[in-house]
Amino acid sequence: MSQLDAAHLDALREIGNIGIGNALTSLAQLLGGKVTMGVPRAAFLPLEEIIEGIGGYEELVSCVYMQGTGGVTGTVLFVFDERSTYRLVDLLTGQAPGTTTGLDEMGASAVREVGNILAGAFVGAIETMTGLALRTGVPMLGFDMLGAVLSTSVIAAGYTEDQVLLIETVMVQEGGEEIRGHFFLLTQPEVLDRLFAALGLSS
Repeated sequence: MSQLDAAHLDALREIGNIGIGNALTSLAQLLGGKVTMGVPRAAFLPLEEIIEGIGGYEELVSCVYMQGTGGVTGTVLFVFDERSTYRLVDLLTGQAPGTTTGLDEMGASAVREVGNILAGAFVGAIETMTGLALRTGVPMLGFDMLGAVLSTSVIAAGYTEDQVLLIETVMVQEGGEEIRGHFFLLTQPEVLDRLFAALGLSS
């Protein structure tokens, strides 16, 4: 698929806005109302550019991933870079920022829960705006280098396109600390065509 025009990007941003709205209530309960969420950035970018933008191939990331079925098939990913992962664990466990320096079982469970909430919120937004069903399976969590995580996910999804649908979100803690997350939908070109057609846009 070629680079998207302004109308397509506006539609993706609206999906992001609805997704954030969907997530706020659940996240407020989980995080004790200690974060706000900024306006999402939506883009359809080359995978190489996305990897460099997040931190490079060797950047450690936590990745919640699940398979999507129904009217929109593919792989759904939600990725936090290493710093954001540790900040998120500190926030969820009530520790001072900077306390967490690794991901243990309790931390992994907490990150999986937040990633699942956020990914589910964006999936719900896609369904709301398009009327296309997107059912997701059990969320899995990986903690590895970004290059390995995305390469494995792309291969597993059978994704052959150079560009990837990305919605970037920023959660801001009290005190101004940022937690950056990245939502990906890896799917086939014909599925993206169907998604944009449901939004009243040609691909």
